[in-house]
Amino acid sequence: MASIMEGPLSKWTNVMKGWQYRWFVLDYNAGLLSYYTSKDKMMRGSRRGCVRLRGAVIGIDDEDDSTFTVTVDQKTFHFQAHDADEREKWIHALEGTILRHTLQLRETETGFVPSVQDFDKKLAEADAYLQILINQLKLFDEKVKDCKEDESRRKIENLKETTCSMVESIKHCIVLLQIAKDQSNEQQHANGQISTINPVDGIFQPTPLDPSVVNVAMPTQTALPTGSVPSAPSSSVASPAHMNLPAHSVPDFSYSSSEDEFYDADEFYQSNTSPKHCTDPTRPPAALPLSDDCPALKRPDTNESLNSSMSNGTTDADQFDSHDDHDDEGEGESVEEHKSVIMHLLSQVRLGMDLTKVVLPTFILERRSLLEMYADFFAHPDLFVSIAEQSDPRDRMVYVVKWYLSAFHAGRKGSVAKKPYNPILGEVFFCHWDLPSDTEESASGEPVSEGPVPWCGKNSVSFVAEQVSHHPPISAFYAECFSKKIQFNAHIWTKSKFLGMSIGVHNIGQGCVSCLEHDEHYILTFPNGYGRSILTVPWVELGGECNISCSKSGYSANIVFHTKPFYGGKKHRITAEIFAPNDKKPVCSVEGEWNGVMYAKWPSGENSEFIDTKKMAIIKKKVRKPEDQLEYESRFLWRDVTLNLKLKDIDAATEAKHRLEEKQRAEARERKEKEEQWETRLFHEDGECWVYDEPLLKRLVSQRH
Repeated sequence: MASIMEGPLSKWTNVMKGWQYRWFVLDYNAGLLSYYTSKDKMMRGSRRGCVRLRGAVIGIDDEDDSTFTVTVDQKTFHFQAHDADEREKWIHALEGTILRHTLQLRETETGFVPSVQDFDKKLAEADAYLQILINQLKLFDEKVKDCKEDESRRKIENLKETTCSMVESIKHCIVLLQIAKDQSNEQQHANGQISTINPVDGIFQPTPLDPSVVNVAMPTQTALPTGSVPSAPSSSVASPAHMNLPAHSVPDFSYSSSEDEFYDADEFYQSNTSPKHCTDPTRPPAALPLSDDCPALKRPDTNESLNSSMSNGTTDADQFDSHDDHDDEGEGESVEEHKSVIMHLLSQVRLGMDLTKVVLPTFILERRSLLEMYADFFAHPDLFVSIAEQSDPRDRMVYVVKWYLSAFHAGRKGSVAKKPYNPILGEVFFCHWDLPSDTEESASGEPVSEGPVPWCGKNSVSFVAEQVSHHPPISAFYAECFSKKIQFNAHIWTKSKFLGMSIGVHNIGQGCVSCLEHDEHYILTFPNGYGRSILTVPWVELGGECNISCSKSGYSANIVFHTKPFYGGKKHRITAEIFAPNDKKPVCSVEGEWNGVMYAKWPSGENSEFIDTKKMAIIKKKVRKPEDQLEYESRFLWRDVTLNLKLKDIDAATEAKHRLEEKQRAEARERKEKEEQWETRLFHEDGECWVYDEPLLKRLVSQRH
């Protein structure tokens, strides 16, 4: 790999001059970031200034996706890339250079090789600081509630925001310290030195690592600790032809042609003359990346295709796939294998980074599409249809909450958290469930040919999902039971972020349960998801406040998914309250674990078991065999990836995944060239929601007329 990276950046000079275009050269071996007024001046050796990277700290501003800072030698340099992707390349390369030269400094000056106890001490200190900040956040919340003056409330909110950034920085530092400790513990058994990944060639080499290398800083910006595990600086921006700078050309301190160029971040935090509020009119326009997901193609006649694909001579006994997602249960990997997953992930991400742009390693994937995972909401279809069987509006709301709280535990098939496939644009998934009392073929009723799953009987629950958008990633899904006159429509937009010690998934969207015979519609929201303990065995946690409301009956419910406290506390806790119209006292209070037992307390003082998910049998969905599916159905699309993951052939699975993604990109480019717009197959946009084209309600109304 090239040891030097070069390319254009804008550099903040001062309030008068603002942002100025400069040509930058990163010398990985010398640990130096030099800049010139132009590429031509660089070729002549006329250097304008330089930043010595040994011991430097990189900072980013979450509100601006193109700027970053480098703080070193008591100076702060402000830089601006063309876009977020270019900034990521520079930061990644700078982090690798900083790490290498900071480690070399520690080794040269002290010759100190830390022990596991040294790392434990640093981890304990970081934990203590983290707890102090978490407690401070709680105090800020209380003060905001009690504060009546707008100005004071604004100041407290600013302090709270700064503290949140510091919390996330310390969490990231703890992750890095733990990685370094694990490497130290392994290598010291062999030769008393620490194994670290050499950023140049990606292999393990013995290098002393001092835990004090990991810095916690930046109250006004999210600090990026320099101890992450980077790969070599990318040469994708440019790779110059000239040789590395000789060692004697590295100055003792960073310098610039004008010393008034240096401003501390705190100064800009309180000033509207901050670099992020200024633009550079002379700066070349940013090169925007072309979208791979430009819409295209016309809507196919999906129902006709579905019906024709069923006319293949198969019997009811053999037309459905014997594979179920429960086949994945029990596929365990060792902790060490999971560490390799996280090391791969950490090499790509930084704190607060949007994970929708990160290519996750194939071996972290669950063997099914996200669209299929959404079908787990109906793992207890009998509970879903029982909502419509209740005669009282209060009981219907109680059963909506029961079904809702029972809908999450089935989504996790094993103790290890993995990520489902990202659906491609236009991908669909069909399945259905025969209710416990309807397992006999004669009891399932005649097929509902106009329904979402044409081969599904009137007494069964049918389900369909479609990936309706790729940027942003939005999935829409719909379910119904014809005989019970109940339907469910939902859409979810997933936003993933790297949080340092966990991965967070924000589920934006809503669902609607419709009891058609009562003309009631229950609007509900979804909790956020978190992948915890990413350095050991990852596990899933839900968090956030969700609401369910019915405008006709006036009943509502508030549900809180509690995340586990950093110290102590239980996992997977939920609390819920159900309210009657215009009543502030709940008619039912629920608490327990969403993947365990939940108990209800009624106004009479009676306590009863609300749900016990461990005793509830999960009813397996019925899915057609991949060979009987349409080309855009989930299991057919991902069949090669799934097969190779089962065979543990990661290379073949990765290649199959790559082929599928490349095909999608090629189709997007073709649509762009033809100026065609993508049309969804089964859903359409209605305001901010995505609605199934032919819901049961619409079909029943048309039958009456």
